[in-house]
Amino acid sequence: MDWKRKLTSRKLWLAIADFVGMLIIAFGYAESTATQVTSIIMAGAGVIGYLIAEGLADHANGTTTTIVDETIKKAESE
Repeated sequence: MDWKRKLTSRKLWLAIADFVGMLIIAFGYAESTATQVTSIIMAGAGVIGYLIAEGLADHANGTTTTIVDETIKKAESE
């Protein structure tokens, strides 16, 4: 399973937020409480998605830099 893709899926987080919101209402809490909790979940999903995307971008940039540096070093030594 591709966890990176799953954790950045808006559909997954929307489904989780909807489920939790409906549970809150089912247990008798106010709709405003469900709205607040749902908003917090979606905000957290945005942060998680951003962190994963930035981590992948940083990793890709680091890999590219290393390859370029090795290529330059080889060219200079020849």
